[in-house]
Amino acid sequence: MLPGLAYSTSLVGVYVEHFRTSGSHRSIPGSFCTRLWSLDFCWTLNRAGICWSSKTKALFHQRKGCEGPVTSRMAALLQPNTNSLQVPGSDISVSTSPSSSPSPSRNECSIAPLTPSPSPRTEVRLRVARPFSVVVAIDFGTTSSGYAFSFTEDPEAIHMMRRWEGGDPGVANQKSPTCLLLTHDLRFHSFGFAARDSYHDLDPEEARHWLYFDKFKMKIHSTSDLTMVTELESVSGRRVRAIEVFAHALRFFREHALKEVKDQSSSVLEGDEVRWVITVPAVWRQPAKQFMREAAYLAGLVSPDSPEQLLIALEPEAASIYCRKLRLHQVIDLSQRPMMNGLDLDGSRPFDSSFRQAREQLRRARHSRTFLVESGTGELWSEMQTGDKYIVADCGGGTVDLTVHQIEQPQGTLKELYKASGGPYGAVGVDLAFEAMLCKIFGADFIETFKAKRPAAWVDLTIAFEARKRTAAPGRASALNISLPFSFIDFYKRHCGQSVETALRKSNMNIVKWSSQGMLRLTTEAMNELFQPTISNIIKHIEKLMQKEEVRGVRFLFLVGGFAESPMLQRAVQNALGQHCRIIIPQDVGLTILKGAVLFGLDPTVVRVRRCPLTYGVGVLNRFVEGRHPREKLLIKDGREWCTDILDRFVSVDQSVALGEVVRRSYTPARVGQRKIIINIYCSPTDDVLYITDPGVRKCGAITLDLPEPGAAAAGGDGAAAGAGAGAGFERREIRATMQFGDTEIKVMAVDVVTGRQVRASIDFLSN
Repeated sequence: MLPGLAYSTSLVGVYVEHFRTSGSHRSIPGSFCTRLWSLDFCWTLNRAGICWSSKTKALFHQRKGCEGPVTSRMAALLQPNTNSLQVPGSDISVSTSPSSSPSPSRNECSIAPLTPSPSPRTEVRLRVARPFSVVVAIDFGTTSSGYAFSFTEDPEAIHMMRRWEGGDPGVANQKSPTCLLLTHDLRFHSFGFAARDSYHDLDPEEARHWLYFDKFKMKIHSTSDLTMVTELESVSGRRVRAIEVFAHALRFFREHALKEVKDQSSSVLEGDEVRWVITVPAVWRQPAKQFMREAAYLAGLVSPDSPEQLLIALEPEAASIYCRKLRLHQVIDLSQRPMMNGLDLDGSRPFDSSFRQAREQLRRARHSRTFLVESGTGELWSEMQTGDKYIVADCGGGTVDLTVHQIEQPQGTLKELYKASGGPYGAVGVDLAFEAMLCKIFGADFIETFKAKRPAAWVDLTIAFEARKRTAAPGRASALNISLPFSFIDFYKRHCGQSVETALRKSNMNIVKWSSQGMLRLTTEAMNELFQPTISNIIKHIEKLMQKEEVRGVRFLFLVGGFAESPMLQRAVQNALGQHCRIIIPQDVGLTILKGAVLFGLDPTVVRVRRCPLTYGVGVLNRFVEGRHPREKLLIKDGREWCTDILDRFVSVDQSVALGEVVRRSYTPARVGQRKIIINIYCSPTDDVLYITDPGVRKCGAITLDLPEPGAAAAGGDGAAAGAGAGAGFERREIRATMQFGDTEIKVMAVDVVTGRQVRASIDFLSN
């Protein structure tokens, strides 16, 4: 039989067709014909086309222009899970085998995944041009956030947001801290510095009833079962739906950004003239990306009816897009001169002096909030040759994201060489290490009690540490002083019956001293201890990535993101990796992602090829083959033997997929009058899976196809379909679904082949 031919257990049968226009797989000989019977129906497959017939009726679908290899299948339009297979829209279900199954070697039962072959027949989905007048990008970070915009008539000018009021002395406030304050009755009060300062000024008792959220973006990354009802816990312990918290923050940026855009625009802008871009970590999965999109809808950035007006940008990818534009004077090359023990070989200059000089220049340049970028690629890329590779390490507050790109000359587009990777190794790890140090000194029970009883004072303490953390440097000889709030000192004495100084002395932590001015003095050893675990994880991850075959021989490593400003991280990366590649830091390192997100919004096609982070597919039934399929997967229906739970791959992990390349499946309703088709999607972090019940495979989402009314389908049908018999055109009509995996989000479209009408199609990753 034809490898991969799948059948349905439904009483009427369901037909799945898989068209491929690129890649290498088995061709179907012209003389080959497979005929198998399912109840009253006969399915015939040959190279010329696909025939479906019954004993009394026949409907022939001729496929024109399919000169290349075609693989066709019948598959169950079911909702497979580990316990049952259900026909959408009906009560029919078939029990299946236990959820566990052996993993025999891969066979030919699965459909070969899409490949990025440069075949001239590759079907590219043309992007519909929209008359956007301005692109507004929001860099929604863990510790700080901001926005920037550019008018499409002047795309080389990127306008940064207005300078924020408030902030810490000695810290450049180009972005706002990502913190949100809600009143006791859950109404929006303030965001950023205003939220932080307002919460600080609240009476301690009153503060316990208000909701203050800080660094809440991390929750989205750490939640494995993210849904629309996932909750966030405020500093005071009260909980609220996460989608509402994110919507409040995005609505704040929307109002500020639109006001500033209108102030600089000579014409009146309509809502649909603005394209929005929101940045997310590259390691975020589809549920988290969809979550941000839903939050944007709730915040009123765009309407759900105009999804193309909002783009989700991957943070390291955005940074890579901007780095293409860099001129030599806009970067700091840590590898420019040989280093020894943090000094130049001549001993004349400390390691971080060049960065301090560049940062001083940046401060002076910030009086102007408009940045000009190259119309083409910058001078830095003139040193790169065809095939050269580079890594972008986005070291942010919550996560570190790594992406590997290759620039394609002369067009300047980008090609991803290895799937995005990273982990929770951001600057927040240093904050958590500081909290662990406080727990060692004062006791974990006391710290938890203090956070609950004096939440505003705890926020003050974390802010004080954040300000001093930014000044930590490898060559620093003096201790860093962390001011303890008076309420902390007083609360500890009343709660524990002894002074803070006594507790510090009893803890035997010699690397932390006490100052009579009410400050903890962190020695150089103490700061190294706080930074070392997080920095070590970052370097290990980069080293592991550089050992991959696809990544070997990288010429540049770009450090971007807020944490990349840290001299502690810079020194460690240069010492560990400086001999393997050049370490480059853009001068405006904290704004690199934001500027790149604007450029991405102006030209979303700049990244031509991406890598799939996971294997995606659906569960189908195949004809059972003795010796190939495990017996526990055997399902006998009406005298026929089927193998259940086979994973029909759409794409495979780390597979290259070009922008516009699509995967197609065609579905036929399982019964007359069916109004909805639901297809469950499964994913796996590996490619060596055969069944949806294999270890590591999980249900991650569902595709929903809303079918039109029978009358609407019949009215638009052609004569050939209608001539097959009364109602036959509707009963067996074909719904062709097209899925795109080459964008930053997975997209699905569908069309009724008989009528040519668009079918409402949606893909949902948040309803599991």
